[in-house]
Amino acid sequence: MNQSNTLVIDSSIELSESKARAIPTYIYASVFASFCIATGLLWDISWHMTVGRDGLLSPPHILIYLGAVISGVFSGVKVLKNSFWGSKDEKAENIKFWGIFHGSLGSMFCIWGAFAMLTSAPFDDWWHNTYGLDVKILSPPHALLGLGMIMIQFGAMISVISTQNRMKANMDEKTKTHLQWLFALSSGFLLVMVYTLTSEYFYPNAMHQVFPYQVAAIVFPLFIVSVAYASPFKFAATKMSAIYMLTMAAMVWILPLFKAEPLLSPVLNHIDRFQPYHFPMILILPALAIDIVIMKYKAQNKWILAIILSIAFLLVFIPTQWYFSQFLLTEHARGWFFGRFSLPYFVNPDGNYRYMFYPGSVSSIFNLGIGLLYALIIGILSSRVALAWGNWMSQVKR
Repeated sequence: MNQSNTLVIDSSIELSESKARAIPTYIYASVFASFCIATGLLWDISWHMTVGRDGLLSPPHILIYLGAVISGVFSGVKVLKNSFWGSKDEKAENIKFWGIFHGSLGSMFCIWGAFAMLTSAPFDDWWHNTYGLDVKILSPPHALLGLGMIMIQFGAMISVISTQNRMKANMDEKTKTHLQWLFALSSGFLLVMVYTLTSEYFYPNAMHQVFPYQVAAIVFPLFIVSVAYASPFKFAATKMSAIYMLTMAAMVWILPLFKAEPLLSPVLNHIDRFQPYHFPMILILPALAIDIVIMKYKAQNKWILAIILSIAFLLVFIPTQWYFSQFLLTEHARGWFFGRFSLPYFVNPDGNYRYMFYPGSVSSIFNLGIGLLYALIIGILSSRVALAWGNWMSQVKR
């Protein structure tokens, strides 16, 4: 009897320990690395808007490279442990790479991304010393850096979703909650990166023409729909967009609290505080619409579902951003909360079009109608690709 009780207790302890080890440490590290990359990138943009001059070891660069180091080290240790000291069962749960290494798909992406980012650092420093400071945005070292950043953020998201898929039948509530928010965080930080890379098309001054909405129909459904479809939990896209909005808004609120001044000329706008980047787009509303559509029609034919998703996204996104961009050009948006006071040091603060729509950027009703029809078609194609991508992610277990 005592022996039986002891066995039960031992089994309970082993079960508790297995649950405690359910989410590997490298996944937390990868998500944190993704956070460092997203915030470091926004800080770096603010640095260029405010200070101008930067170097290899400027504070934003250190934060970005810290993300690469954390992701690469933790994922690398996990792969090496599985490869040389892992059991057959542990190796079977991972993919085999180069005939030697065993690791999850997400950890492999993180390692490759870390190598790409850290390789780009001395390359970028040499490029600046040879050709000048940021001669062009898409220089070879910047392209390599951007590719590495996206790989790490994608790897973090894949690491979380594969763990969800592998464990969803045997998760306790605490583990389930942790994985839900880890997925929201990792996908939200990836959305920050995606928005930042395409943000030049979404200036408030240009949001009364059709082209930004066509770009949005390509970019946002691709990522938002795929996350909503892949997640085994409800409202994944809504949580993703909430993380995106909070991250970007927090940088708008926090950066101006710190002093900084330009170190390059010409200085047309005399500033003494960090100038934040964009206030986030209100993506949480179209993301909520996408979540609701997927919850209701997930079993529907994929093309029909893509049509419904594209219509739902545009019906919510267009009026939201149309009127929100209009609001951002008013005096009410120029305070601390929305950050519309922000302007780079090299831009004349007395410019004619700072708080109004650009001339020629307001589409006529006819052009708007035709353009939005194209946006609908683009959104359908983007949503269909997203459904295929989401279906793949929902099956990843390694």
